[in-house]
Amino acid sequence: MTEISLFPFTDYWWFYGGFTLFVLGMLALDLGVFHREAHGVSTREALTWSVVWTSLALGFAGLLYAYGLWKFPLDPRLSDILGAADGTLAWQTTLEFLTGFVIEKTLALDNIFVFVIIFQYFAIAPIYQHRILFFGILGALAFRVVFIALGAVLLQYKAVVIIFGVVLIATGAKILLAPAKPIDPEANFAIRLLRRIIPVTSELDGQNLFRRIAGKWHGTPLLVALVFIEVSDIIFAVDSVPAIFAITKEPFIVFTSNVFAILGMRALYSLLAGVVHRFRLLKYALGVILMFVGVKMAWLNEAFGGKFPVTWSLAIIAGILASCLLLSLAHARRRPSEVPE
Repeated sequence: MTEISLFPFTDYWWFYGGFTLFVLGMLALDLGVFHREAHGVSTREALTWSVVWTSLALGFAGLLYAYGLWKFPLDPRLSDILGAADGTLAWQTTLEFLTGFVIEKTLALDNIFVFVIIFQYFAIAPIYQHRILFFGILGALAFRVVFIALGAVLLQYKAVVIIFGVVLIATGAKILLAPAKPIDPEANFAIRLLRRIIPVTSELDGQNLFRRIAGKWHGTPLLVALVFIEVSDIIFAVDSVPAIFAITKEPFIVFTSNVFAILGMRALYSLLAGVVHRFRLLKYALGVILMFVGVKMAWLNEAFGGKFPVTWSLAIIAGILASCLLLSLAHARRRPSEVPE
């Protein structure tokens, strides 16, 4: 049976454009109004923004379901794949969005560890961290568009799907088995290249990325931290984008679930940065989830007639994450005096 795209770009280009403008508007409101003056983000503020971004994602899921109920049964191209009853595709599409959102949120937790280390290494004060994360996430959104476009083309080929599945399995196994290595930003190729292109000062200049010294522009530690964050996200996207394509073949769903998850990363970082060391078992959840998604991509989808049930995927991923988070908190309560790594 020929696979039909529910949201072809030629028909939905207007939505991509409108959605992008909405995201840019929200980001402009965030930085230009609520965070116009540099300040440390309080727990209450971080929690509020986390609720806002999550509510927007859930609201979008509800609108997606309502749109699916209206649109899909009326489209004659879908008559051969509608299933037993009206609303089947609407429900499946909504679950795919929610599963992609949960996967991206889960994998983003690993990035929070990296953010904590970067800000500590470059001695970035909390009042400037939000600005760096803002530009970092703006860059992340741009890179995701590129990765998703490439994924939509490459993952049409079965051999490529299997290769990416094997890569995800290997990545998950490495997370589970390989010993943790300390992150050294100075050893990063992009950081070394940046220092060759522009001189970098060790002194901050407020929230500025550049500073003029003796008539010559220098990068500040904020610029170096931003570059490292962008490079980390590119590496992160190599796993996260194929992981969501394992759940759905719709670039529309991959794009929107990615964007909503990324938009909440700054608030999630501010909320968890101080307690992230308590989630010691999180890496095992990330490793197992990546391995599951890799197996799903390389074998399970084919074994289940082309589509492993999305309800099972969502339940498995949520169960793995919840179990590791609860076990981490229980472990932290038993050993409260341990020094964070």
